[in-house]
Amino acid sequence: MASHDNKKQRSLQHGLTSRQVSMISIAGIIGAGLFIGSSNAIATAGPAILISYAMTGLLVLLVMRMLGEMAIANPNSGSFSTYASEAIGPWAGFTIGWLYWWFWVLIIPVEAIAGADILHAYFPGVPSWLFAFLIMLVLSGTNLVSVKNFGAFEYWFALVKVVAIIAFIVVSGLAVFGFWPLAEVSGVSRLWDHGGFMPNGFGTVLGGVLITIFSFFGAEIVTIAADETANPKDKIRRATNLVVYRIAIFYLASIFLVVSLVAWNDPALKAVGSFQRVLEVLNVPGAKLLVDLVVLVAVTSCMNSGLYTASRMLYSLGARGQALSMTKRISGSGVPTVAVLFSTLAGFAGCLVNYVFPGKVFGFLLSTTGAIALLVYLVIAVSQLRMRARAEREGRPLELKMWLFPYLTWLVIGTIVMVLGYMLFSDAYRYETLMTAAVTVFILLVSLTQRRGRVVAQAA
Repeated sequence: MASHDNKKQRSLQHGLTSRQVSMISIAGIIGAGLFIGSSNAIATAGPAILISYAMTGLLVLLVMRMLGEMAIANPNSGSFSTYASEAIGPWAGFTIGWLYWWFWVLIIPVEAIAGADILHAYFPGVPSWLFAFLIMLVLSGTNLVSVKNFGAFEYWFALVKVVAIIAFIVVSGLAVFGFWPLAEVSGVSRLWDHGGFMPNGFGTVLGGVLITIFSFFGAEIVTIAADETANPKDKIRRATNLVVYRIAIFYLASIFLVVSLVAWNDPALKAVGSFQRVLEVLNVPGAKLLVDLVVLVAVTSCMNSGLYTASRMLYSLGARGQALSMTKRISGSGVPTVAVLFSTLAGFAGCLVNYVFPGKVFGFLLSTTGAIALLVYLVIAVSQLRMRARAEREGRPLELKMWLFPYLTWLVIGTIVMVLGYMLFSDAYRYETLMTAAVTVFILLVSLTQRRGRVVAQAA
């Protein structure tokens, strides 16, 4: 009986419902980047930021199709890290898995701090650091109890974001067509009447891609979460198919309405954020409070997803012998408890560093994540290229296939390499690119050292 129980403990349980996974796939990773951060992107490229969003959206759509092909063939909580180990080598899975974990444990405190700043503005008597630690404490506690708690929180967080974006699109759409009664703003002339559609040149459109790609990063979370639900293959297929609609509706439609209703060079745009500025222009009552509430939900949701994702990646690394053995321990409720605790402690450490050394050490650490998203996408593309070729050689059928293989896969690989090269030679992004490269090389060396140690141990 004990043996049976131990075996059961070693695997994650199906604690997420179909509707939870569906909602996570629709809006789980929409964070403050869309509601506030998009204003910086708009200020960089002007109305032509729509091209940046479309280019980034197309890249993410293709990457998700490739990831979906591999994930349906082998649903796994390690997702692309596991596939990289199989397709490229254990060193690749180790490196990209730890890079991904590093990215999210740094994003966790970023989101917690953003949420804390909002709450502190309304309750100045409570210090911002206390709000940040309370937010992290509550969400880490719910993640530790069971995956059902993560799913329940994320379902409602995602629903609020979906409703908010749809409401924004409806209100802004009415204004564009001249039916909004609270303001005399209509039409789309702002797309070209402040220096043209591309006022700062095409180079800024490419720069816009580098800003917007972080708004999309996290779409791959659903392939990790699907492993903890019944019929994961169906959920992954559905999520992969939903990507194109999510990009079109949530990103392209909402940003189109922003640049149609507010001048791209409006100083207030960067000061208050894109969504709030539109609502102010339209004289919507309580615009700041409404946006602050939605952004608070968005950053809390992003932090919740980040904690979940980091812990599952760490668990997967532990299960493959690429992290401390204790990280693969599973509680009776199906939670990788040690992995959650380690990821939470890393997040707390990030918060602590930020408040003890404001604007110094934490900013330095955050700069190391600058190109991780692109590296993850590159590894997904290379893994799919090799695994698809292997499946075709072995005559194995695939339930979901990448379009126009291998041409689109090579196009994605070439595009990512080109963008990474642009970042390396660009003054604005060189530092972040070199910092990411340094962390990547360090993790790679750790991987090779660990692997050599195993070989020596086995030989002995």
